[in-house]
Amino acid sequence: MAETDELNQPAQPAQPEQPREQPAPQTTAVVKGRQYTWGTGRRKTSVARVHMADGSGLFKVNKCEVDAYFTELQDQKAAVQPLELIGLRAQYDVFVKVEGGGHTGQAAAVRMGLARALSKLVPERDRELRDAGCMTRDSRMKERKKYGRRGARRSFQFSKR
Repeated sequence: MAETDELNQPAQPAQPEQPREQPAPQTTAVVKGRQYTWGTGRRKTSVARVHMADGSGLFKVNKCEVDAYFTELQDQKAAVQPLELIGLRAQYDVFVKVEGGGHTGQAAAVRMGLARALSKLVPERDRELRDAGCMTRDSRMKERKKYGRRGARRSFQFSKR
């Protein structure tokens, strides 16, 4: 009889599950006593991981000075553009690891990663970085080669006779 009493009892209303609070995304890390802020930038097949810390204006790309790593003047300017735009070049040390692609793609990737890191550090200046185009991902990629053609679009030379 006890078994039937348990079965005939009305079901307890299920309590709604409380939503768990998502932890805030981590924007800084403490390494060797310095607090770093990071950002990731991409362009074509290049990926740049940018780490920033308070400092004296040191800018290293793959353990080289930015002027030594990027030999083209336009690439040097593109890499440091977000810092120059906000006017904080001498206040932060920047360390970048970049891989893949060519020099122009790498410079654009560094530019985007640096802008993302700066927007975490100085959120009130985010609009300036967006207006300058530093925060926008350039999604253009190399078009793949098609079969029956010499390249992505170029055909073989046509011979009439």
